[in-house]
Amino acid sequence: MYDAYLSIATTGLSLSHNYVTVVGVYKVSGISMSLVQLAGNRVTVGNLFEALDGVSNFYTYNGERFDIPFILNSVGIDLRNMADHHDLMYDCWRCNLCGDIKAVERQLGIPRQMSGINGYDAVLLWHRYLEYGDQESLAMLLAYNRENVVNLRYLRDSLAILPG
Repeated sequence: MYDAYLSIATTGLSLSHNYVTVVGVYKVSGISMSLVQLAGNRVTVGNLFEALDGVSNFYTYNGERFDIPFILNSVGIDLRNMADHHDLMYDCWRCNLCGDIKAVERQLGIPRQMSGINGYDAVLLWHRYLEYGDQESLAMLLAYNRENVVNLRYLRDSLAILPG
């Protein structure tokens, strides 16, 4: 069985007007690791089922309020029916680590190569890819998503060694 770390990108913050553009799933079991990234029309029920195959637990940051509702609204499935979900944001709050995931990473010393990119930039990158076929924008968006899901694992590991 695998643990998975999941993060999405969207076209904005409104569930009623925006949709999921990228889903990243980083699966880990012992020393076995794999990354699945679904973008655009590859974000489907079937592909999500395949990406989460063998996953017993999945971890997000603010996923309870963002990732899960967006996937439910955009794709039509509730990921919590597929595996146990754990939102690391609430663990961070219990440890007095507040802010978005990047702020928490800075507080814990978790490095980020793409430190200048945020969720708003992810929206712009997606639109540049859609409107102009800009493959570099898509590559940058996928690299940003990859760092998000990999850093979720580092965040979970960091929280495990904190007192309390």
